[in-house]
Amino acid sequence: MAVGTGKKVVLAMSGGVDSSAAAALLLEDGYEVVGCFMRLGSESPEPEACDTSGSRKQGCCSVNDAADARHVAAILGIPFYVLNFKDDFGRIIDHFVREYHAGRTPNPCVRCNDWLKFGKLHDYARSIDADFVASGHYARIDRSSGGARLRRGLDRRKDQSYVLFGADEHRRAQMLLPIGGLQKDETRRIAEQAGLPVFNKPDSQEICFVPDNDYARLVTQRSEPGEVASGRIVDTEGKDLGEHPGHQHFTIGQRRGLNLALGYPIYVVDKRPESNTVTVGGREHLLASGAVADQITWHESMRPSGFERCDVKIRYNSSAVPARVCFRAEDEIEVRFAEPVEAVTPGQAVVCYREDLVLGGGWIREALPVSA
Repeated sequence: MAVGTGKKVVLAMSGGVDSSAAAALLLEDGYEVVGCFMRLGSESPEPEACDTSGSRKQGCCSVNDAADARHVAAILGIPFYVLNFKDDFGRIIDHFVREYHAGRTPNPCVRCNDWLKFGKLHDYARSIDADFVASGHYARIDRSSGGARLRRGLDRRKDQSYVLFGADEHRRAQMLLPIGGLQKDETRRIAEQAGLPVFNKPDSQEICFVPDNDYARLVTQRSEPGEVASGRIVDTEGKDLGEHPGHQHFTIGQRRGLNLALGYPIYVVDKRPESNTVTVGGREHLLASGAVADQITWHESMRPSGFERCDVKIRYNSSAVPARVCFRAEDEIEVRFAEPVEAVTPGQAVVCYREDLVLGGGWIREALPVSA
């Protein structure tokens, strides 16, 4: 008997190869699959359906993506529904804008997973008596010890466990990640063998609602007059160097767009929204010895009473580095890196690992200077 016989699963279908291959694998395992496309109403442009050029495309929720998902569902013979989450997605965009005004650099993809893919979609699954919610993420759920522990995907180049750290124990218990044990080329081969035309469709970019990657433009459009205003650029000693069009245009570690020629490389090393100043400095000023994070989701039942060794990631596309972590309060952790790390950015998530096991994580509130 197949492992999923008698079990109903709601699958988040984006129209891409990963969720499409996940659908084929779930059917092979005997699950009753219900495909769902989340209509988010973002500003994403409409790319050509089933683009097989191999280049990356922007967005993951266009009309053509919905058509691709519907086509895949029809080929596989599974029911398919489009769920209107536009109002809920507006909450994510509003949060994105507020974070930039507060001087932080947000990660909306993690919030989308927390609030929609494994939030609102779970509510829908419950309403149709589904047992699980599945997605095409490259991460794994380990049920060998009786719980539901989150582990990295086997394809480390595609591992997406970082963006799933916010799933609590209840959500993880209902989560299926069919492709987490595959390499990307295996996923494409499964889709091709299943006759799915999206098998060679390019991967989407990270942030679907900023089609031109101009975050400041979107923030300005969704802000009150005067919220994005010019201010001063200063060096680490407070010396005035020039003017910027708004601190929201910059993030920690940024080098381009400063319009300053000092004769040596300079980077954004700090932002102060209360004074609307941007501080620049040399690469050495980007170094931090650690970070403090709050809004914690901790996956393990035992929280460290003192500093515990782990590896940490401070952004989605960074490598994990050796560190130690401890709880400073009920909803606050402190991370200390084994070696100083560049561009620790408030608003990003810090996620802690033991080998390939996700211990938990939180949202960076401040970087700790090397001298601390």
